[in-house]
Amino acid sequence: MRDGFVKAAAVTPRLQVADTKYNAQEIVSCIREAAACGAKIIVLPELCITGYTCADLFWQEELLDGAREALLWIAAQTADADAVAFVGLPYVFCGKLYNVAAVIKGGEVLGLVPKTCLPSYNEFYETRHFMPGMAQTVETELGGRMVPMGTRQLFVCENMPELVLAAEICEDLWTPEPPSIRHARAGATVVVNLSASDETTGKEAYRRELVKGQSARLLCGYIYACAGDGESTQDVVYAGHDLIAENGHILSESERFWNGTIYAELDVRRLVADRRRMTTFLPAREEYRAVRFTLEKTETALTRRIDPMPFVPGNQAEREKRCSEILSIQAMGLKKRLAHTHCRTAVIGISGGLDSTLALLVTARAFDLLGLERSGIKAVTMPGFGTTDRTYDNAVQLIRALEADFREVDIREAVRLHFRDIGQDPSVHDVTYENGQARERTQILMDIANREGGMVIGTGDLSELALGWATYNGDHMSMYAVNASVPKTLVRHLVRYYADTCGDAALERVLLDVLDTPVSPELLPPEDGEISQKTEDIVGPYELHDFFLYHMLRLTEPPRKIFRLAKLAFADTYDEETVFKWLKVFYQRFFSQQFKRSCLPDGPKVGSVAVSPRGDLRMPSDACVRIWMEELTELKS
Repeated sequence: MRDGFVKAAAVTPRLQVADTKYNAQEIVSCIREAAACGAKIIVLPELCITGYTCADLFWQEELLDGAREALLWIAAQTADADAVAFVGLPYVFCGKLYNVAAVIKGGEVLGLVPKTCLPSYNEFYETRHFMPGMAQTVETELGGRMVPMGTRQLFVCENMPELVLAAEICEDLWTPEPPSIRHARAGATVVVNLSASDETTGKEAYRRELVKGQSARLLCGYIYACAGDGESTQDVVYAGHDLIAENGHILSESERFWNGTIYAELDVRRLVADRRRMTTFLPAREEYRAVRFTLEKTETALTRRIDPMPFVPGNQAEREKRCSEILSIQAMGLKKRLAHTHCRTAVIGISGGLDSTLALLVTARAFDLLGLERSGIKAVTMPGFGTTDRTYDNAVQLIRALEADFREVDIREAVRLHFRDIGQDPSVHDVTYENGQARERTQILMDIANREGGMVIGTGDLSELALGWATYNGDHMSMYAVNASVPKTLVRHLVRYYADTCGDAALERVLLDVLDTPVSPELLPPEDGEISQKTEDIVGPYELHDFFLYHMLRLTEPPRKIFRLAKLAFADTYDEETVFKWLKVFYQRFFSQQFKRSCLPDGPKVGSVAVSPRGDLRMPSDACVRIWMEELTELKS
């Protein structure tokens, strides 16, 4: 339960129709097993104490009394299980029968939640037996104590306040206005569904999309437990299709036609953070009854996959689709800006590195969309003190392969003159030595743009902006920054995608060599003709920094949680000390370099994380990093 993680289980038990004693024993066994596996939320199917398919046997007092006794026995037998369990049964109140979810914890029934929407179409005829649930919470006597009953109940964990549970039952989810909408707006972060959805061709996919979509719309965890083998097959078959979803992602899914238990860890703290950011997620006005319980605060071992590349889809087809989409967003953004300013010329500095390569590819696509000749792209290579033959040759070949207008301006003499003017010793390779070259290049690009009536296209990416790895008023500045919200880990895949799909052997060859070249600003002299200044040796691996950035900005997670997740995500790549070292660097640089992000040029947003001061990130340039660094220090104390 640390860091907001709570383990959930969806269970399809073996049962026998109308045999409440047998079913109770199976349910107890399942709850004990799931609790022993660390599950804190355990959900079983609709009417599982009796079986959903009892039909007119639901009118038999023997069955109803047996179900009531079985519920109390289940509660008593699982009193030592540190978990909240949801169990389905028929329940009589004021002479009428209800299809309810009983909430069990610590040997007691905390509440009864009746089903709201009763299907009576096709193979279903629930209104023959049951009444729709009451919205207003009532009290019912059960096992010698009064228990709340009603649809508007929230079950709140006192020692983990982010964990707020609510229940709906099967058909409730399939309706135009599921009760879970009200539940979530009232504060429920996890919705459980006790279901008995029979299996027909094609229904599996629809059911999965319902659960997945509801968890996304409501920014919640959603646990769906379905009836399976053991129900009557007189007219239909139940497949036990269990699902656990979180904010639009299926975390765990059972095989159909198989009874058993699935598990997943829900990140309720993340859900609360997402809701806090979303101003359109408005609270409900209806009154809800809050029923409180406690859970032991134990360590939740994480089995869910922690994606080390959150910006890059793992599935190849999805990744290719994402790359195509992003390239289109970038190109369309630039197309609009060129058209609006009546620019028929774009000026871009080409270094032979990844970022300028991507920017040139995007610019070429924008020109094609506008029907402009690519000769209007003034692609400028500007060799300096750190330029290697490899990057220079790649820059030249790339420009020619894309049929842009090739320009070359050697900056070395101009920079030496500048150093002489300001009294900089050229043998001192300090920040002035490096930034002097970057600013000279930007001045050249700006002046060529003025001369040609064009626009300077920025090449810097999101990861560099997050770390402040850009020269202020140097490569930091442009007239339109096409890569500004593309993280470095994704830049590589965009270039790879272009290489794979361009259909030009010469262009593909140079793009593949660019991909194989170490990331470097090339501001320090080479050693034996090779790049001497490798960015990731200085600021750290970009795959780590992109992971940190996503979890800090997109998920607003604290340092201790990011460190924990990063250790799991990169367990086969980096040791704990390495992860910790670069996480400290990330926070220090992210805070200290905000002043560069506060005056960024325009550029298109392509994903869920961006640092534009006009868009996603409004942060003071002089914010103090102290409390974040102190938390990191405590991790190692």
